[in-house]
Amino acid sequence: MIYLDHAATTFVKKEVFDEMEPYFTKKFGNPSAIYKLGEFNKETIKVAREKVARVINADSSEIYFTSGGSEADNFAITGVALKNMYKGNHIITTKIEHKAVLNTCEYLKNLGFEISYIDVDKDGIVNLNMLKNSIKDSTILISIMFANNEIGTIEPIQEISEIARNNNIYFHTDAVQAVGNIKIDVKKLGVDLLSFSAHKFYGPKGVGALYIKNRTKIDSLIHGGGQENKMRSGTENVPGIVGMGKAIELSYRDFEENTKKVFSLKERLINGLFNNISDIKLNGHRNNRLAGNVNVFINGVNSTTLLYMLNMKDIYVSSGSACNAANDTPSHVLKAIGLTDEEAHSSLRFTIGSENTEEEIDYVVKVLKESVDKLRKL
Repeated sequence: MIYLDHAATTFVKKEVFDEMEPYFTKKFGNPSAIYKLGEFNKETIKVAREKVARVINADSSEIYFTSGGSEADNFAITGVALKNMYKGNHIITTKIEHKAVLNTCEYLKNLGFEISYIDVDKDGIVNLNMLKNSIKDSTILISIMFANNEIGTIEPIQEISEIARNNNIYFHTDAVQAVGNIKIDVKKLGVDLLSFSAHKFYGPKGVGALYIKNRTKIDSLIHGGGQENKMRSGTENVPGIVGMGKAIELSYRDFEENTKKVFSLKERLINGLFNNISDIKLNGHRNNRLAGNVNVFINGVNSTTLLYMLNMKDIYVSSGSACNAANDTPSHVLKAIGLTDEEAHSSLRFTIGSENTEEEIDYVVKVLKESVDKLRKL
């Protein structure tokens, strides 16, 4: 098996699983219980929260655990919208956001909120002038992703944050693809809310977090027992939280080494593809992109057919977001950067992980060339 779809999910590292395992079987107490078994897990969550906070330079009181990135996005956007209705009803986002953001905005639109969707350029970079011109007196939130999950383009987050701050507007960034792949300092960036998910950096599925800057006015979405500092109720997923803390700790402990390796493999893949396959184009920014992301348009082939051919060779890649894999409509991200429907349906996404090798990359290039040649002859 050659797995090149790390933007969809990653495996759980052995060190992470080993640290989680006792919390399924022996250390299973409810953290809200007042006896030792519960108190122990309450302290365990505190330690994991501190690990997560340390990595992004936040205070531990600013980290709220969720069920994943989608909940964190919903929490940030809907929570701020509902809490700040007295101030205004206008939200600004982009046309290339993850569906967790876009569909949340559509939900709020049905409740009477006004949503502005700003454009990006051909590389996927946000149009900052359009962002500035979209701001109104009623604007309460800007939500723009840190790095795109399909084309890997990294947005000018610090500049966007400054625009928001200068206009007294909250700024949320979906950093699900960024955390684990980019060094993040929330204080330096000046963001108010930042969402991320453990399964993108070799942690377990079903657990994520939302950074909420202290004194941010935000409403709760899940009501109940008042866990997570009375902001997100529900019995805590202790094994998941433990795994997230360990995974994020490991990802930044080995950050420089892993990033250097993944970047080298990405360049090897890009060069291999462009040297062996004609009529091919890179989607997204050539340099300002995630270290392991390669999204390419290959003329004259259908990506679904190509994915099937690669799958038969146990090579796992994708044609875009895993959340839309069963949807035959063209990628809204690729359409937003100017691709036609046909071009969008002829694009593949490779996302490389630290466990991949040069031999795997070379084999993928070989198989892909053979598959493309075969399809183009039909």
